[in-house]
Amino acid sequence: MRIRHHFSFGPLMLACGLAMAVVSGAQAAALGVNKETFGTLSDGTEVDIYTLTNANRMEVTILTYGSIVQSIRVPDRNGEIDDVSLGFDDLESYVERNPYFGALIGRFGNRIAGGTFTLDGESYELPVNNGPNSLHGGTKGFDKRVWAASPIRTGDHVGVELTYFSPNGEMGYPGNLAVTVRYTLNNDNDLRIHYSAVTDAPTVLNLTNHVYLNMAGAGNGTILDQVAMLNADRITPVDDTLIPTGDYLEVEGTPLDFTTPTPIGQNIRADHQQLKYAEPEQGGYDHNYVLNNPGDLSALAARVTDPQSGRTVEMYTTEPGVQFYTSNFLDDVQGQDGETYPHWGGFTLEAQHFPDSPNQPDFPSTVLRPGEKYTQTTIYKFLPM
Repeated sequence: MRIRHHFSFGPLMLACGLAMAVVSGAQAAALGVNKETFGTLSDGTEVDIYTLTNANRMEVTILTYGSIVQSIRVPDRNGEIDDVSLGFDDLESYVERNPYFGALIGRFGNRIAGGTFTLDGESYELPVNNGPNSLHGGTKGFDKRVWAASPIRTGDHVGVELTYFSPNGEMGYPGNLAVTVRYTLNNDNDLRIHYSAVTDAPTVLNLTNHVYLNMAGAGNGTILDQVAMLNADRITPVDDTLIPTGDYLEVEGTPLDFTTPTPIGQNIRADHQQLKYAEPEQGGYDHNYVLNNPGDLSALAARVTDPQSGRTVEMYTTEPGVQFYTSNFLDDVQGQDGETYPHWGGFTLEAQHFPDSPNQPDFPSTVLRPGEKYTQTTIYKFLPM
């Protein structure tokens, strides 16, 4: 004989609902965005700093100068907070000596060969600032502009929206371009960067962010023992000026293979021409990895873990590539909080279209035309929570 027990779930569900509402409200209250003055440029322009915080004591700061990610403070497995983003304490350092720490890169991330490209039969000349090539938008790219900004507050995230108008001909690029970038933080420790842009004339565009990370904490030694996984079976190999050859190189069986978790320093000094192109004396990585799931924001693109602290960053992106760079030319740079950043003291995961795409017809197109809207989303998820 089966005995049936009859329960009334109404009061219990009501109590649970109230409890969940209280928890949700507490988490929402922990999300914060605050604005302060960071400094003043020589022309009198004020630069602001926005601080984003969440319920897990994570804190991200964003500057209106260069749309720069100035710091990312996250806990380790023991709850110890450290800044994992390389940066500076003062505006003067960003203006005078910044190797793109945390910078918003545009109009074109990475290199364009010879500082020239042709679009619709017309040639355009760009400033050459990296050997024979144009790098990261030229001598005064988006990383050296002051952006307009306003805070973002919703139920599940906070952030800052930054906008910039790039006039026709700026750094040699055609078309008036209106750019919007939204940095948002939630209680899942997701730092989301969403980019959008429109133009009134055909142009090329490849936006990214150049945040340098060290998951042990910025200034806490090198990143050589940190373990990386890149969901990419190929790279776009480069010549001795770091311009893609137009081919694709399978990484399997080479020291560029991170398809399985591998310490960054395990093969960095290997006798391989691509590593020597990136850093002729000691070797290094500065390569565009061709992601296996391009356009899929739900697919893991990359993961880097510091075994000692347990801090981990995962990257998800709508872009087809990621530039993995191991700060090969960083040498004892004096950074914020009194820290010194050594050679190989940080890495970047720059979500992007491929370098030199305007001159490489077989690469995914970076052309933006009137009536179209450029969009890109990249998420950096920080663990443990």
